Amino acid sequence: MWEIFEHRSLVRKLPKIPVDILKRYEKWKDIVMISGPDGLKRIKGFHDESLKGKWQGARSSRLSLQYRLIYKIVKNQLYVQVMDINPHDYRKK
Repeated sequence: MWEIFEHRSLVRKLPKIPVDILKRYEKWKDIVMISGPDGLKRIKGFHDESLKGKWQGARSSRLSLQYRLIYKIVKNQLYVQVMDINPHDYRKK
């Protein structure tokens, strides 16, 4: 079984996140605890992918069309650190 640790900045954000996103996050945690990040790859709705740039080394999962969850697998152990849940900005820069 995998352990999930939430970054303290995420814990402060959780009360402000919409309820439907929180329910999807709980489902995400259930999948990761049981089958690890590989379980997310089997469910296309999460669109799990590695990140580049300032988030290099982290991964992203889609919780909705707008919200993304950013997490990191630490030292290939049974440990996942959830770093952030945020609305994805689609505006072109």
